Amino acid sequence: MHDESRRIEERVQRLHDQRIKTAVYAATVPFEVEAWQAPGEPVPFEEAAAASYEPFSMGTPWGPPWGTTWFRMQGQVPAEWAGKRVEAVIDLGFTGDWPGNQAEALVHRTDGTPLKAVNPLNQYVAIANPAKGGERVDYLVEAASNPDILADNFAKTTPLGDKLTAGDRPLYTFRAADIAILDAEVWHLDLDVQVLRELMLELGEHDPRRHEIAHALDRAMDLLDLDDVSGSAAAVREALKPTLSKPAHASAHTISGVGHAHIDSAWLWPIRETKRKTSRTFSNVTSLADEYDDFVFACSQAQQYEWVRDHYPKVWARIQESVKNGQWAPVGGMWVESDGNLPGGEAVARQFVHGKRFFMDHFGIETKGVWLPDSFGYNASYPQIAKLAGNEWFLTQKISWNQTNKFPHHTFWWEGIDGTRIFTHFPPVDTYNARFSGQEMSRAVRNYSEKGGASRSLAPFGWGDGGGGPTREIMERARRLADLEGSAKVVVEHPDAFFAKAREEYPDAPVWVGELYLELHRATYTSQARTKQGNRRCEHLLREAELWATTAALHAPGYAYPYDKLDRLWKTVLLHQFHDILPGSSIAWVHREAEAEYARVARELHALTAEAVAALGIGAPRAFNTSPYDRAEVVRTTDGAPVYVQVPASGSAPLADTAPPQPVTVDGRVLDNGLVRVEVAEDGTLSSVRDLRAGREVLAEPGNLLRLHTDLPNYWDAWDIDKHYKNRYTDLLDASSVTVVEQDPLIGAIRVERSFGKGSTITQTISVRAGSPRIDIETDIDWHETEKILKAAFPVDIRAPHSSAEIQFGHIQRPTHTNTSWESARFEVSGHRWVHLAEPGYGVAVINDSTYGHDVSRTVREDGGTTTTVRLSLVRAPRIPDPEADQGRHRFTYALLPGASIEDAVAEGYALNLPLRVADAAGAPGPVVSAEGEGITVEAVKLADDTSGDVVVRLYESRGGRATGTLRTGFPLVGAQITDLLERPLEDAEITGGAVALALRPFQILTLRLRRG
Repeated sequence: MHDESRRIEERVQRLHDQRIKTAVYAATVPFEVEAWQAPGEPVPFEEAAAASYEPFSMGTPWGPPWGTTWFRMQGQVPAEWAGKRVEAVIDLGFTGDWPGNQAEALVHRTDGTPLKAVNPLNQYVAIANPAKGGERVDYLVEAASNPDILADNFAKTTPLGDKLTAGDRPLYTFRAADIAILDAEVWHLDLDVQVLRELMLELGEHDPRRHEIAHALDRAMDLLDLDDVSGSAAAVREALKPTLSKPAHASAHTISGVGHAHIDSAWLWPIRETKRKTSRTFSNVTSLADEYDDFVFACSQAQQYEWVRDHYPKVWARIQESVKNGQWAPVGGMWVESDGNLPGGEAVARQFVHGKRFFMDHFGIETKGVWLPDSFGYNASYPQIAKLAGNEWFLTQKISWNQTNKFPHHTFWWEGIDGTRIFTHFPPVDTYNARFSGQEMSRAVRNYSEKGGASRSLAPFGWGDGGGGPTREIMERARRLADLEGSAKVVVEHPDAFFAKAREEYPDAPVWVGELYLELHRATYTSQARTKQGNRRCEHLLREAELWATTAALHAPGYAYPYDKLDRLWKTVLLHQFHDILPGSSIAWVHREAEAEYARVARELHALTAEAVAALGIGAPRAFNTSPYDRAEVVRTTDGAPVYVQVPASGSAPLADTAPPQPVTVDGRVLDNGLVRVEVAEDGTLSSVRDLRAGREVLAEPGNLLRLHTDLPNYWDAWDIDKHYKNRYTDLLDASSVTVVEQDPLIGAIRVERSFGKGSTITQTISVRAGSPRIDIETDIDWHETEKILKAAFPVDIRAPHSSAEIQFGHIQRPTHTNTSWESARFEVSGHRWVHLAEPGYGVAVINDSTYGHDVSRTVREDGGTTTTVRLSLVRAPRIPDPEADQGRHRFTYALLPGASIEDAVAEGYALNLPLRVADAAGAPGPVVSAEGEGITVEAVKLADDTSGDVVVRLYESRGGRATGTLRTGFPLVGAQITDLLERPLEDAEITGGAVALALRPFQILTLRLRRG
């Protein structure tokens, strides 16, 4: 037989694209359209319904950036269309085929009932099936003219990312608004041909099935009447039926399809637009559920449900009904799909607490799995946190984006730093926006790493990022692929069902230990530094407010614990931990609002803490220590004077004039407190840091070296930092002044001022305090660079085989060598409050109050010694998607801690981030709880969420070893229970001598519920 493949393939493509697809709608009549431009921000339906509308013609430009235009569409179904399937078809002037980053609209009945959304891949709204003929159709359509921020594919910046800079030129031209007959037979033929053609093209050239499909399509196309596609469609479909009916091989891979609509809670659009995106997508989903009984849709992010509940009650009612019917599956159990690295440990716990409670309260469902397809890597504490929240499985997809190494598994057990394991799956389809194309089906099978051990994978299907969700076309593809020779088999089902089958099939899946590091998007540890700083400070202020509110509730008559306020503030912080807000990868509008929200939250939390402290009684000034460690340090009084105080963990002490162990001396540019001696060079670097206790020099080269690198990644500016950034840099060694600014027995400080680049300035105050080896570097940057990154280096004279970086509820060790491509790819990593380097007998920590990104490297000197260098990433200057990212003022502090153990790093990390609070109080009571035992660290103290008055304490082992000890209470203790994160009892805790006995494995998290007498 001669090879006719090329002729057939080209013939089928042309006939499909130019004849079949264009005949899906058999006839159309236009709507009469009127328009009203809403002023400013979006308005409620009632206001739009009462507005004055003006005639609007097709082909007319509409829609200023971020605007809302309401269209009134009126028409009548022709009488002769009776018995037909009739739909409204609306083309707002869509650009491309991405639903979420351009014009989109929600169609309402005139009574305000939302019907369905329209976007470029879902332009229809069902009117009647079958139609009566003569029916009147009257819609109000809320159309959003959101700009396409990435229209230039990262080639240039755009002012469209903020309504303050976007201008008012219309972005779109309305193409069509019609009432149309859907020719169901042609529509199904369109899908038959698509599925077979795509399958054919993915099969091997020597695969008989490929040629069978090709010739079947060729013969079927002979039956297509080009002058009457509609009339011949049934015959063409009948000819293709035998080919579509051949069953899949018995050993075919099974793909569990789960409907999905990834909706970024903010990204290339602001939060206010996401609230509308949820209503549009969820309207589409519930409409699809009405059409397809076998449809199952998985939806995460409790915050988005709450938005719909509060703003779109009719859509909310439809969601509730779909949940009851088993077609809507709440998943994930988190308030939002947060970033996987940057939120603190307690914040990750609260993501699950608030998320799971929402689903239980409103649907009576406890979610079983973590659904995080799109976060930029996942910390190594996740398995334990997830299991303690009652989760059984974990799903993500993003690791498939690795730049260097292919992750070796798709189904595996993920083991965290404490040893907890959770069953985990990466969909080999390599997308969370699947549509069951032939290419996707083939990729899933080809890519699947578990061949021979397992035979199934999961595919989230539906358009996403900006929403959209599954479509009827995708559902029809799934039905055709349920059992089709040459393809994987598709079954649409709940993700819980997939994970149960996968675990049963593959109980001995391989184990991956430690973090799931994404070899991409590493700059998200640094971009938009003020957003990250706001998160860090609010996390610590929440801890502070809860501790002192608990103290006041226990000891101050009449004080009411602020449950509702804390709940609201926590949810605000949790929302802004979304994986495109906290990482710094959103448009300017998002980060402008985030910074304002963090400032507002901080003000409220300061006020709540002040109220709680005041409730304890007004008296002499005291220092309040929110840290879980005893502290002896210098604090400033309200008038700025330094005082040396000793304050117990989670307690307070009067500002007594206690003498420090040894005063600070300042001699020229040398600071000395008997523990460390710091020499500042003329260029402003640290020329020497000598640990006087150990009798050794800490630095191998000048420390606090500020290095400005050129930073233009190959793609994804705000997200990525590529390795070549290291090759071009300028060391900032021209200090304009080095001046002693404080010379007190308790504090010595030297200020270094620099100017550089495009008018940027840095002022750093290097200070040493009595009684502490910690060297603080308070930094004030006025930043005006573009496409640069600024790093601060500390080259220490230590041969460290690995670095230890704090993560949630513990720390992770990473090799300092680059023996393999896996280590080499970790050229930029994340950490929280500290990074620690050590050789046997000696260690050094670098501590910070708001930075996350850093790198660690080592070299061997000519004298044989080893220099290990920690470099903090301080600030970046990407221009896409926010052309003004990070511009302006930044204020933060980082510190060098010589002679530090891991325990010292933990304690000083808390101390730097939780400064002593000075307030007047009348002999404040003792700590609510006190932990005794090395490595036992209290993370949260609060009242139970059920308002019972029980005290809840969350603690963990922080050194990475076993810990035994006790937890003593500052109130009569009559009972104690170990609970999960949602404060539900797991078992009774042992009480000995009026205290709770503690025995923790390495990095174990323990939540205790304490009943008071």
